[in-house]
Amino acid sequence: MRVRLNLATKPLETHRKFIAGSGLLGVIAAIVFLTLGWHVYLARKANAEMRAKSAKILEQVAELEQQRASLERFFNLDVNRNLHDRAAYINSLIDARSFNWTLMFMDLEKVLPAGVRVVSIEPKQNKGRVEVKFIIGAASDEAKLKFLRALEDSKTFTHIEMVAEQHPTAGTSTDQIVVELNAEYLRG
Repeated sequence: MRVRLNLATKPLETHRKFIAGSGLLGVIAAIVFLTLGWHVYLARKANAEMRAKSAKILEQVAELEQQRASLERFFNLDVNRNLHDRAAYINSLIDARSFNWTLMFMDLEKVLPAGVRVVSIEPKQNKGRVEVKFIIGAASDEAKLKFLRALEDSKTFTHIEMVAEQHPTAGTSTDQIVVELNAEYLRG
């Protein structure tokens, strides 16, 4: 038989709870550290891939800038510039000749109410669009408003802009109101 005797002045204390708790805390801290380390590794890897893609894109941009500069030098040669100007002039002539006046007058006839007459009409090709300058004469404000509403409701005339409105004297014109407006014609 053994007798347990403690000859120390202080009784023996066990630190088992502290050691178990700190061990558990250490394991949790190690798991968190590994998780954060893995996250940092993945972020750095993604950042490296992004830098590589960015560098590749910058190389492509530099190459395209060089090509653009080369093409600009080529097209700025006198021979090519003259050819471009001549082609633009010929294309403008073709556009002007290919304008369908009949179709525009048919579309205008559909929106022209009684009491309104077209004094002058001037179409102009501008970057593939047909801009039309109208000067109309109206017998009354009501006829003018009907015409403007009909133009706004029309699918062929858009971007209507009234430039000027005049009330001529009685002896100079049969119209009470003369209106100048610009519009875009879509069927041109």
